[in-house]
Amino acid sequence: MHSPLPPLSRRLALMLPAALAACGPAIAQRGLPDFADLAQSVLPAVVSIQTTARDTTAPEWRGQQRDRPQREQGRRGPRPMLLGSGSGFIIEPSGIIVTNAHVLGDAANVTVALQDGSDYPATIIGLDELTDIALLKIEPRAPLAAVSLGHSRQMRVGQWVMAAGNPFGLGGSVTSGIVSAIGRDIRLGPFDDFIQTDAPINPGNSGGPLFNLAGEVIGITTLIFSPTGASAGIGFAVPSDLARPVIEQLLRGGRVERGWLGVAVGDVESPPGRPPRAGAQVLGVERGSPAARSGLRQGDVITSVDGARISNNRELVRGISAIPPGQNVKLSLVREGRLVEITIQVGRRPSPG
Repeated sequence: MHSPLPPLSRRLALMLPAALAACGPAIAQRGLPDFADLAQSVLPAVVSIQTTARDTTAPEWRGQQRDRPQREQGRRGPRPMLLGSGSGFIIEPSGIIVTNAHVLGDAANVTVALQDGSDYPATIIGLDELTDIALLKIEPRAPLAAVSLGHSRQMRVGQWVMAAGNPFGLGGSVTSGIVSAIGRDIRLGPFDDFIQTDAPINPGNSGGPLFNLAGEVIGITTLIFSPTGASAGIGFAVPSDLARPVIEQLLRGGRVERGWLGVAVGDVESPPGRPPRAGAQVLGVERGSPAARSGLRQGDVITSVDGARISNNRELVRGISAIPPGQNVKLSLVREGRLVEITIQVGRRPSPG
């Protein structure tokens, strides 16, 4: 004889604790992380950066308030000083600091403030405008706390991150969020490969670190999209795997050398409704460039470099940039429907401007 079932409400009440017990650990693992220990461990390596530069703007273009001291001092008085601020992080206890190149701009003086309140004058080791990365050096009285670069390629959309820096001059600030997107191209240049995050980033955060939950720097916060100038939940960071070789070159020689062909390239056009065609199409060849000397022509479609497949023009630019100047490479290309291979000696990419 079967026992009568208890009422539905009682059955649900009996089932609920068991269900919660079964999924309890999973819920706990997916709960909001506590960033307190992470912030405490990494903040000593996060710095605030202040810059000063002479205002070279022509007097007639300056704002009335800024121009007033100049007029009161007369034509021979000193030009006003422009103040700037940003963030950075220490990667070597000897005082090597990573920041954004745009934080430094045309700075005449750079001062670094540590979390303990001490200030140090900084010298610029080198900067790379194409990736917006710069290195500074200070001379500390004792070894400093430092953080290490992680592997941004291991990050996944939805993972937690923490930003730290000097927003609006408020040093030692941390914010948290998730990775919103990876490999983001916002059409600033051929090296766009940003990590997008909703961790609040504001003016003054530029050059600061974006940490994973292990306390590794997986990005350098660089810019935001915002209608107001303050955080709108769309921030971008240079990924650590892009920054690492740049930092290494700056440490070695104060500059970054990149390979260069001397061609203007674009993506290969596809008929409407068809998938994109692989390759990079040559739109123009610079006179006297490695491309011109090797016989590359307008209209050629480059499909591989030393056997590595090229999907689009950005892959070609990045691939060639990673090759040391002076090295020979083999290009596979399509020319007027025929497969052609040529060998080209990679040149040195000219400095911006």
